[in-house]
Amino acid sequence: MVGRSIARDLSRNGHEVLIVEVDDSVVKRQAGTGGWRWIGGDACEVSVLQEAEFGSADVVVACTGDDEDNLVVSLLSKQEFAVPRVIARVNHPKNIWLFNETWGVDVAVSTPHLMTALVEEALSVGTLVPLMSLADGRAGLVEVTLDEGSPAIDRAIADLGMPRESSVVAVVRSRRVMVPRGDTTLAVGDEVIVLVAEGAEELVKAILTA
Repeated sequence: MVGRSIARDLSRNGHEVLIVEVDDSVVKRQAGTGGWRWIGGDACEVSVLQEAEFGSADVVVACTGDDEDNLVVSLLSKQEFAVPRVIARVNHPKNIWLFNETWGVDVAVSTPHLMTALVEEALSVGTLVPLMSLADGRAGLVEVTLDEGSPAIDRAIADLGMPRESSVVAVVRSRRVMVPRGDTTLAVGDEVIVLVAEGAEELVKAILTA
C-alpha cells in the first residue's frame, strides 16, 4: 500500500516508476494499472534486482513493512548496484540507529519521528524544530516559525549572515510555499525551513530566534 501510494504520486509527477512485489497474485492483479511497471519477486535477492535493472535507477525506496527487508534492499541497492540515492522506511523507531550509510541508507524515514516533529512544529513558535536527519546525522532539516522577537524579522535572507554550512530552502507564508531568494524579506509568522550541517545548528538558532 505504501509503495503504491508513493508510485502513484511519483508517476503523476512524470517519473518512471517500477515496483518490485514479492506476492505474485498482487503483481498479476495490478499489472498494467497505475501507469508504472511491476516485477514479481523478492527484492532481497540480487537476481530479482538485476531483472529490475536497479543499476539504472536514480533512486530506490525500500518501503516494506519489515525493517530487516528494508535494510537488505538498501544495502544491495548501494553496494551491488551503486544506486545514487536510497531512501528507507523505518517501521519500528527502536531500529532507527541501524538505518545509516553502513547499510546503504541515505535517508531514513520514520513515521513516528516525523509525527513528533510535526507536533512540535505546531506547538513551537520561535523555537528551532528538527524535521529530518540526513547523511547519517551529519545534516538535517530544521524549521522555525518566526515570532515578533526574532532578529530576522524585516531582514533579507542575504543579510542574515547565515553560516556557509546552512541554506534556507523554503519559506511558508500564509500556507503558501515560497522558494527563497537572497532578497526575500522575512516576516512574523513565516515558517523558515533550513538545511543545516552538523555543528551549525546553534548559529542558525541565534540568527532566527530570540
